[in-house]
Amino acid sequence: MNKIVFENCKLKNLKLEKITFGIFSIIIICIFCYALSPISLQNDTFYTIKIGELISQNGIDMKDHFSWHENMPYTYPHWAYDCIIYCIFNLFGFTGIYISTIIFACVLGIILYITNYKISKNKVISLIISLIVMYLLRDYIAARAQLVTFILFTTTILFIEQFIETNKKRYLLFLLIIPIFIANLHVAVWPFYFILFIPYIAEAIIYYIYGLNILNNVKKIYYKYLLKHLRKKVEKIKNEGHISKINTKIAKIEKQINNLQRKSEESKIKILDKRKNPYKIINKSSKYIIWISLVCVLTIFTGLCTPLKTVPYTYLLRTMQGNTTQNINEHLPLTLINNKEILVVFAIILAILILTKVKIKLRDFFMLSGLLLLAFISRRQISMFVLIASPIVSKMIVNLIEVYKPKVYSVLEKIIKLNTGKIAGLLLIIICSILVMKPKLNEKYIDESIYPIYASNFIIESLDVNNIKLYNDYNYGSYLIYRDIPVFIDSRADLYAPEFNGTKNEKGKYEGRDIFSDYLNISGIATFYENRFKHYGITHVLTGSKSKLNMLLERDANYELIYKDNNFVIFKRNVAV
Repeated sequence: MNKIVFENCKLKNLKLEKITFGIFSIIIICIFCYALSPISLQNDTFYTIKIGELISQNGIDMKDHFSWHENMPYTYPHWAYDCIIYCIFNLFGFTGIYISTIIFACVLGIILYITNYKISKNKVISLIISLIVMYLLRDYIAARAQLVTFILFTTTILFIEQFIETNKKRYLLFLLIIPIFIANLHVAVWPFYFILFIPYIAEAIIYYIYGLNILNNVKKIYYKYLLKHLRKKVEKIKNEGHISKINTKIAKIEKQINNLQRKSEESKIKILDKRKNPYKIINKSSKYIIWISLVCVLTIFTGLCTPLKTVPYTYLLRTMQGNTTQNINEHLPLTLINNKEILVVFAIILAILILTKVKIKLRDFFMLSGLLLLAFISRRQISMFVLIASPIVSKMIVNLIEVYKPKVYSVLEKIIKLNTGKIAGLLLIIICSILVMKPKLNEKYIDESIYPIYASNFIIESLDVNNIKLYNDYNYGSYLIYRDIPVFIDSRADLYAPEFNGTKNEKGKYEGRDIFSDYLNISGIATFYENRFKHYGITHVLTGSKSKLNMLLERDANYELIYKDNNFVIFKRNVAV
């Protein structure tokens, strides 16, 4: 009886410790995520507010209402997120958007921790890795739709792994619902959802193929066919000399078939031994892979669960065909030497895989390899690599400790159990958070060195906004939209490319207005600005005071400087058509 009571008390203490550490982890993550969240708003947030306002008033009409270019179609790629941000802004202003960013960052950090813990089964390592990942993602924490989809993608991995582990069908229902949210919140990344399923399906296919011993089976089929053919031949031939030769061939073939059978059995034994004790890569088949594959197929149809019609199926393809991804910084290929933090992450992963006895599941190897390839193609995918790879890295580090220093974790666990250990950990995070926040203490929601606040005031007060054709730079076009000033271009790059505003010709190429390329050529002085300004009928030019274009316009007698501050200038084009 005393033994039972003792066991019950022990279980209660373990449960209490687990809850206590969970609360401790959530507090630490929230403090750190608060410190990481930026005060200054990013460019895209401004047009997000205005598009949300437009949708709430007029609905989705698939047309642009913010540039002065006429009859421009617009795809509304994250319409639902736009509406959410507008509602927050309408109720609480920029402070509400800032707080919502903090909340989304905290939710991401907590979900990341839960995913790491559920997969690695180690709460201390999971907490450390989650904090490191959030730090690496600090540049992606902003009032943009990607922050919400980070949460959804992390949850996807959690649900797939939990289904494989528990076989609870409710996780499949969640996996069917998540892509519907993605298709409406951020349609550009909707196809990425299916990439998360590929490693699981590929692992199952390779497991099946590897066990078939295809070469031996093909040889056996061939020899059996040959044997059958020779036996029929014997029945037709009456010459005993020929029959004897054929029988000799038949005996040889039968011997070869028996040898193949023996080799096949030996190969099966070797395969089983390798699967029980693999050298580096663990290849285990999940009996639930059919369910996962079925969910993957069914989610293809979730792209129809949006008012955008076929946009989820065409958006990414059109974007890849254009030149916008080749000229926007976050879409350019990764250069490791310019991103030392990621270089260190890659080096650590490779070192663990190559130089240690740590083993990795085949699906995890595929996931790491695929995400790494995407990261090298586009530096924007670094965020997905860091996010999705974190549970795999957590497992690898836990295995590394178990193989080489099993006592390390028990020491860490003892320290964390102590109140002094928790207080020390909390103080450490507070100190790190203060260091992260210190450079941002004087930030404002709108940075006047980046966005033309006073220049916009001048335009609204001194110019006829609805009857001018203003040329502006890409990086602050969204702010002008927020101020109800029609723009030449803004950070909705797809809107200004022929892949979205044009039509396909007979050769399969898109023809239409290439405003994005014209902007690149004008701002980079790759073409004579006056020719393009005449083509568009530009009446005024707003540009940075240190821009190349300003250096030329201030020397051009046809352009009159009508406004200047420390960061921006406005010219009136006197020869405008």
